Amino acid sequence: MTGTKLDRIDLRILETLQRDARITKARLAEAVNLSPSACWERLKRLEEAGVIAGYHARIDARKLGPAALVMVEVALRGHRQIDFERFEAAVLKVPEIVECQATGGGVDYLLKVVTPDIDAYQRLIDGLLERDLGIERYYSYIVTKSVKESAGLPLARLTGGG
Repeated sequence: MTGTKLDRIDLRILETLQRDARITKARLAEAVNLSPSACWERLKRLEEAGVIAGYHARIDARKLGPAALVMVEVALRGHRQIDFERFEAAVLKVPEIVECQATGGGVDYLLKVVTPDIDAYQRLIDGLLERDLGIERYYSYIVTKSVKESAGLPLARLTGGG
């Protein structure tokens, strides 16, 4: 759907799913004021176009036991395509790195890392450095409190509707 404008009903479907991805198809149709078959067709179209990338459960790590959340800035030595590819391939294999964003500006990547404790985080970083992935420097920021977490996007603002 790249380049295709979503209509109000598409946006209502997406907003409803962001709030409750477990909603039944019948209730979703009711919530967006469509027949179940029309709603199902729109939902399939949104999924096939990749607008809906997946459905996930959001897990509260604090309920599982102690956990350290660390945000990490990473700058690489080299800036050739192969340097980025090597680092990114390594990151994809580390389950504790739950997010990785390539950035422009002073650093090359922002990582979100979740480990059982700070010692485990440091062992993870030491392991990455030992693998010679081209990391020139990194800065760690230990999260002391999560102020806002959202899996949802501001759909109305992104699509010009608000």
